Amino acid sequence: MSKTGQKRTTISDQTVGRLKSRPQFLAVRAGEQRKGRLFLLEVLDHNDPELAPRVGFTVTKKQGNAVERNRIRRRLREAVRLTAGFAMKSGHDYVIVGRRDALTAPFNELASQLTERIEARPRKERSDASRSRKV
Repeated sequence: MSKTGQKRTTISDQTVGRLKSRPQFLAVRAGEQRKGRLFLLEVLDHNDPELAPRVGFTVTKKQGNAVERNRIRRRLREAVRLTAGFAMKSGHDYVIVGRRDALTAPFNELASQLTERIEARPRKERSDASRSRKV
């Protein structure tokens, strides 16, 4: 907060909303998944460019105790605030599922991977005819 009692906001705070409820997180699971070493990025396109992008953060209990999970979440949140928030597209929801390696990775690497994954083009779904079939 500033001396006047008003909350300071940055450009990314104004443009990126937050996902807060469980149904919002579950809805994004139906979208595309972009896997990485430090995190999993789930993306859902609403096909409505008028909506501001929204982001949610989650870290499973498998990744460590509460202190470690919160540190992973804080690092991811800061990476979005400083760099990746500008790459997020309007009308999209993003869920970032943190992995344990995000705790020890250099912050520059974390931020650059996050930006790369957000800017990555969606992969086209393969048809059933082109998929390999194990018999």
